[in-house]
Amino acid sequence: MAISVPSRQLFIDGEWKVPVHNNRIPIINPATEDIIGDIPAGTKEDIDLAVDAAKRALSRNKGRDWSSASASVRAGYLRAIASKITEKKDELGKLEAIDSGKPLDEALADLDDVIACFNYYAELAEGLDAKQKAPVSLPMETFKSYILKEPIGVVALITPWNYPLLMATWKVAPALAAGCAAILKPSELASVTCLELAEVCREVNLPPGVLNVVTGLGNDAGAPLASHPDVDKVAFTGSSLTGSKIMSAAAQLTKPVSLELGGKSPIVVFEDVDLDKTAEWTIFGCFFTNGQICSATSRLIVHESIATEFVDKLVKWAKNIKISDPLEEGCRLGPIVSEGQYKKVLNFISTAKSEGATILTGGSRPEHLKRGYFVEPTIISDVTTSMQIWREEVFGPVLSVKTFSTEEEAIELANDTQYGLGSAVMSKDLERCERISQAIKAGIVWINCAQPSFIQAPWGGIKRSGFGRELGEWGLENYLSVKQVTKYISDEQWGWYQPPSKL
Repeated sequence: MAISVPSRQLFIDGEWKVPVHNNRIPIINPATEDIIGDIPAGTKEDIDLAVDAAKRALSRNKGRDWSSASASVRAGYLRAIASKITEKKDELGKLEAIDSGKPLDEALADLDDVIACFNYYAELAEGLDAKQKAPVSLPMETFKSYILKEPIGVVALITPWNYPLLMATWKVAPALAAGCAAILKPSELASVTCLELAEVCREVNLPPGVLNVVTGLGNDAGAPLASHPDVDKVAFTGSSLTGSKIMSAAAQLTKPVSLELGGKSPIVVFEDVDLDKTAEWTIFGCFFTNGQICSATSRLIVHESIATEFVDKLVKWAKNIKISDPLEEGCRLGPIVSEGQYKKVLNFISTAKSEGATILTGGSRPEHLKRGYFVEPTIISDVTTSMQIWREEVFGPVLSVKTFSTEEEAIELANDTQYGLGSAVMSKDLERCERISQAIKAGIVWINCAQPSFIQAPWGGIKRSGFGRELGEWGLENYLSVKQVTKYISDEQWGWYQPPSKL
């Protein structure tokens, strides 16, 4: 049955508004290559309107409507958003699947996380009021000091296409919980559910301007948003190249940024593992979300004594993955998000072959699918550390394999990357796992698993994978500024200067 994509405009100041230039961008279903709708193409003029709306939302009624309202008031809105998304979960899941190519089961699981995330930050928001005026211990009894945590202001939230609504929620929920007003700019490749989030906010009567959603191309909408002088902070998830540009633009105005960028994460497999159990985690860590995960553990580093047997199992597991239209029951691998990304992934595989690597399985379009941007789950061996496939992020279902003989060699291979987002170590020796966890240079280490993400735990990377943390209490701190208030409580003269002589 055909799914109808709602036709939306830009969401600015609590209302749907036609873009200033009245242009739109087609939505292409990556599983069929059909145009299934379109989204508004915002530009600098629309960004200016959205930022102005956000500024007004913060100052309206001297801030009492939002930024300085009781945090429990904001928590009520977050819970209302979660409740409304719960009502629309099935519809939103299908829209996510046909827009991004994500298997429906994954999309629905993402929606569960979206709902949980709004509820979680509602709970954290309620705790904010109690933490205000936290005392600071001072060495002088003549002074008292305390801390205020205040919303950082107008925030730009720029999000990717691989988890369209979930990645938006990771930013929107804590930003709103903190009392900020936000402009969300989702990827033009998958914006449908973010526009539906705007509709949800309209339905729950979120105060105008608190959340604005401006869709459009990166250069036309994202760039002017990141560089806007009235934006107080930029939070970005996406490519390292774009992250560098955003950081440069923000630096001109000395505004804070948090960046969650690319990755080339290792998974280190020792000789004592359960082969089948570890094979499934290895496949999941690289091929989940069609391989389009910034934290994908796409560099397999496996002990030489089990490499042949283990990789043979991986090939069998990979060949058993159901590749189909995302809405088909049991789908576990859908299409790459766009034609451009599809060609990029195939080019990575072609380059690996030309450099001397061996394609053990996959590497092309599945024979049974004549349309759509599908790439078979691909496993590549005979890889050297100088190859492009080992060093650069593919953002597709491609796993590269290297062997090691010693623990020291495994650590060296794991850290041989400019990135530092995720990593995994697989072994029954938990002491060894702890050693490896401390030695690996990454923001996240998984032990005997790959890719689990929990709202309560911090998420983020180091090196070229960015800085700052999302989720947990760290996610809320992203959108709060810390103010020190210190008062002098003595009745005595301070006494640093000599008083003037009495006339």
